[in-house]
Amino acid sequence: MAKEKQEAQLLSLLRSILPKAVSDAKLADKIYSAFEKEIGVKERAVAFEKFCKRTDLPDLEEKTLKEVQKNFETTFGKGAVSLVPHPAKKAVSVEVETPNGIFESVIKVGSIDKGEGEGDDEIKIKFVPFPVAMPGDLELVWMLARDERMTPEEGAIALTKVQESFWESKAGQQHLRNRVERSFPEFIAKVPSKMMTESGLKRHYKEPEPIKEIKLLKARKPE
Repeated sequence: MAKEKQEAQLLSLLRSILPKAVSDAKLADKIYSAFEKEIGVKERAVAFEKFCKRTDLPDLEEKTLKEVQKNFETTFGKGAVSLVPHPAKKAVSVEVETPNGIFESVIKVGSIDKGEGEGDDEIKIKFVPFPVAMPGDLELVWMLARDERMTPEEGAIALTKVQESFWESKAGQQHLRNRVERSFPEFIAKVPSKMMTESGLKRHYKEPEPIKEIKLLKARKPE
């Protein structure tokens, strides 16, 4: 997460410096977008490797492979995942097709990375409230959460990036083909929770709700 925070800070710094260094606003935006996309690709590749290391593969039975396939498709989209078992090597090759290229890895039978999981349990990430609202309707608030080590500005950058990643993913593209509106409410309702947590964010509620206005207590006269 420290690396993701550094990258978010770097993007924020680049956003403020580019307009000063490049007089052409369109060129500055183009440079920023290319830089942001490159960082996003690297982040997704790292996330993919971590996902593979944490995938439990007790055997190469058909039932087990179907379960592994289902877990990958939940995260990366149906139809984007290909598994090839290698009985002699007691392993399975994983290939995931994304808009930014193909990710490949190998999972060995019984080689789940328990050490990394134990480390994650020891270092528990604390999340703090991160309410967000759309410019046109400030009363409609989504009660999200962000890693406490992130600033609100870094949380906003991460939220923008995860939205772009979701709509570019196989699952996101399928939703668009099904005529789902590319909007923030639809994104919140459909984005996998794992994609959010890998960006340092959490979705507390899938459905947005308005702020509740509380009633003030009437002052009591002293007896």
